[in-house]
Order: sequence, then structure tokens, then C-alpha cells
Amino acid sequence: LPDRYQTILWQRLRLPFYVELMTGALDIFHAPNFLLPPVRSARKLLTIHDLAFLVHPEFAHPDLQRFLARTVPRSIAAADHILADSQASKQDAMRFFGLPDDRITVVGAGVEPRFRPEQQAKLAGIREKYGLDWPFVFSISTLEPRKNFDGLIRAFAEARRQAGFPHHLVIAGGKGWLYESIFAEVQRQHAGDYVHFPGFVADADLPALYNLADLFAFPSHYEGFGIPVLEALACGTAVLCTDTSSLPEITGDAARLIPTADHPALVDALSDLLTDETARTALAARGPAQAAKWTWEAAAGRLLRVYQAMA
Repeated sequence: LPDRYQTILWQRLRLPFYVELMTGALDIFHAPNFLLPPVRSARKLLTIHDLAFLVHPEFAHPDLQRFLARTVPRSIAAADHILADSQASKQDAMRFFGLPDDRITVVGAGVEPRFRPEQQAKLAGIREKYGLDWPFVFSISTLEPRKNFDGLIRAFAEARRQAGFPHHLVIAGGKGWLYESIFAEVQRQHAGDYVHFPGFVADADLPALYNLADLFAFPSHYEGFGIPVLEALACGTAVLCTDTSSLPEITGDAARLIPTADHPALVDALSDLLTDETARTALAARGPAQAAKWTWEAAAGRLLRVYQAMA
């Protein structure tokens, strides 16, 4: 049954079309993305990746925010156990829904082995493919307000004028929602010559793009985990990100952290890291060891233990 029709049947019409009618008898049903369908007798496990729609409703698409605010609480109430991607997301769920500590398990995430440091000589083909003829700062995500790309563009333009570094800013990712202010900020800063949007990039090209960048910048307002930050750390690229939600948990002491929405701090951090190669190199060197603490094997082991406890 296609996802669209599942959503209509289960979440909008709330019809008792039990999942076992499609799967047969189950011991556990695991809903991996926020919403539980009707389940007749199996134990119910629900993954909550983040609660951005409650923590920062102003950054969500209004229709999606209303839908999630109506349906996710029902799913949480129905679940026998809940998984979270990070301690930060777990704490959010406990705060918003009054859940006890033992009803939520943090499973975490991991980084694929292909994200690793590479010699620059091996990356020439990707540099040519994307026309990266200058040193650059890299960022990647869906273009939407929570990622604070307009703030990054504004701070980057100001830092570039003040410090005079030659770097460009490359923001990869597809258009999401409420993204118009991002492109408007480029125009306000007269930054079209040095801020670039390649759109979706091939997944196979990502390790090279992280490696080619002098800095990975991710000044997000809120993250349930922050996979791009972890990938950049694994590639040995210096990381600058905010101290919000899960990001300090993921980065440890391997990233330059700044307060969320602190524009002067972001300007200063960009200026410092893009004009001080020694500091940038020292920061980058801490990344791979920190990223190695997050593996999919460990996450799978934690998930398996939850399955075993519920069976």
C-alpha cells in the first residue's frame, strides 16, 4: 500500500485497517518515522527523530506542523516503547509528553566508512565537476528555515568583507519549504558571485565535497541528530556549528560551537577559522576520532536489544 494511501487511511480518516491485515501476525511492529498505524495485537515501537515541529513551530511548514501536532501525540500515547536519535530528542519527548525515562531508548545513528579523509590529489575530478576553483566553506541540507542558511549567508558576507578571505560558500541541497528568504539574503548581501547553490548533489560525491572544503558550517537552530556534521567530522574537515539540541552531543570537543542565532559569534568564528589555517587544521584533526564513536553497528546493537526486551 503506497505511503500516501496509508497516511489517508490511518492518520487522516483513522480507519481501523490493522497493519496485520497486510503483514500477518507480528510480535513487534516498529514504526520508524513518527507515526503508528492501527496495530491489533503486536507490541508497538515508535521512532521519534526530533520534535522540531513543537520546539520550533515557526520553522515548519504550517500544514505539516498542524498535521504532526495532531498525529504524533496519538502515536506516542499508543506506543509501548519509543526510540530517539539522541539524548536531546529524548529530553524533548520527556518534556513535551511527560514520558518516564525508561519508556524511551536512545539508539543514535552512525556514519558510513566511505566518509573518511582523502588526499586532495584524488579529488580533482569532483572539484572540476562542480567548478570549485576557489577555497570554499561547505554546507548541506534541505533548504528550509530551521537550518538558518539565511543567517549563514549574512554572517559569511560580513566576515568576508571584514577579514578579506578568498573563500566562497557552497550550500548543497534541494528546495524544501519557506526557502525564499535564503535566496533573498544572497541578493541583499550582493553575494551572488561567491555564494553557490548546486542543488542536489550525487550521494557518491559527498565524501569528496566534505574533503575539499576548508570548513563545514552548520548553524542550525535545531537538530534531532545532525548526520551532515558527523560526516564532515569523519572526513577530517573542520566543523563550525551551533550549540543547540543534539549537536554538542554529536561533536564533543571536535567542533567550534557557537550559541544559536548569535550573529556576531558566527561572524567571528567564520573570520577566525578562515584566516587561521593552524587553528582550522588542529580542529579538523579531532574530527575522525570523534566520528568513530558513532557507528551503525553500535546503533544496530542498541536497536536489537530493544527488540529483545520487547519480544
